[in-house]
Amino acid sequence: MPSFAVSICMSFADLGLSDELLRAVGESGYSEPTPIQASAIPSVLMMRDIIGIAQTGTGKTASFVLPMIDILAHGRSRARMPRSLILEPTRELAAQVAENFEKYGKYHKLSMALLIGGVQMGDQVAALERGVDVLIATPGRLMDLFGRGKILLTGCSLLVIDEADRMLDMGFIPDIEEICTKLPKQRQTLLFSATMPPPIKKLADKFLSNPKSIEVARPASSNLNITQYLVPVDGQRAKASRLRALLDQPEVESAIIFCNRKTTVRELNKSLRAQRLRAGEIHGDMEQSERIAELDRFKAGEINILVASDVAARGLDVKGVSHVFNYDAPWHPDDYVHRIGRTGRAGATGVAYTLVAPDDAENIANIEKLTGQTIQRLSTPASEKPAPEPRRDEPREARPPRRREREERPREDRRPRDVTPAPPRAEPRRARDVDDGPDQGWNGPVPDFLQARATV
Repeated sequence: MPSFAVSICMSFADLGLSDELLRAVGESGYSEPTPIQASAIPSVLMMRDIIGIAQTGTGKTASFVLPMIDILAHGRSRARMPRSLILEPTRELAAQVAENFEKYGKYHKLSMALLIGGVQMGDQVAALERGVDVLIATPGRLMDLFGRGKILLTGCSLLVIDEADRMLDMGFIPDIEEICTKLPKQRQTLLFSATMPPPIKKLADKFLSNPKSIEVARPASSNLNITQYLVPVDGQRAKASRLRALLDQPEVESAIIFCNRKTTVRELNKSLRAQRLRAGEIHGDMEQSERIAELDRFKAGEINILVASDVAARGLDVKGVSHVFNYDAPWHPDDYVHRIGRTGRAGATGVAYTLVAPDDAENIANIEKLTGQTIQRLSTPASEKPAPEPRRDEPREARPPRRREREERPREDRRPRDVTPAPPRAEPRRARDVDDGPDQGWNGPVPDFLQARATV
């Protein structure tokens, strides 16, 4: 039976962490652990296998980074043989984990390497040759270097599989299974996921030994710090005006707007900028340098609205996002949880609106089924409702008399009817959807500190 983490009053000093680590945590501004941290850290320090079911924004990353730093503080790395391995589905998530190690491990002499695509492979190989304590990798790049004989996993005693459900979505489960077979059988394995679909449960049963299961919330439930609303609209054309009305609310300080298609992202951003809003965009068709620049502008406050495809649904960690808007209801219910998780992070509160057209009914039903909650519906303001059509069942006496007077007029007084045929109307040209579908995966920015070579 899984244990459910509860909010209890304790400090990081109660979890058994070293003084150096407590100092780094305190300097980062944290004094009390989150529920997932309070439940996972002592068990990880006891070398237990862990299954952590935690929604985004709950402090999940620190729940394995902090105890790993203390565990790895004793020992020495060897060339091409990392002592621990953290698997992440995307570059952005891998970079954030590396940032956590830099922040919390500054009083420990641990070496680290990051294996991700889009970065010079030569620098990564050089870091591996010097030996690393912590290897953070995406499955694709790791398998590539393993196939080239540049890395050995026989000395890896600690494995972390993070965002396992996202790995499943991106098709990485076969790679993870192969990687697990190349690791020592006697190892500690930590698996974290926001949801626990059957393939992930099967993976855990196969590669984890008597794991302790920890849940900080019901699987796939949304963050309780996020107030959620469904906003009914008459159709796709009504979405833009309704979105603008919501964005005009004074409490909207910064917002991420999610769309299902890249073409919608581009068109909506262009429309918002035409209305003199400080908006930007991010999607899979942009070069990595462009995405980095746009994210930096958003983080710096140069723009306060970021229109995004699902490329940013997971792994995008920007402090202070007050609102999330689902311009399109997501096709997959899991994506809803991760989209709205961009707000309400680290104990803060947030608001999420989802614009719902009539053809979104099935998507919303799947979301509410997955999260186990009914999302509050907002009524449409009277100013945005269409004018009522004339009633068809009015009695003849109540109708305007114009038609009756015209019928009573003598035939010879009537004006001759124009029977000249109207010119044929041209068929409207249909706009071609040149989009190539929704984004898959994330190729996020690499922080500046990752450009430096790892040191032993």
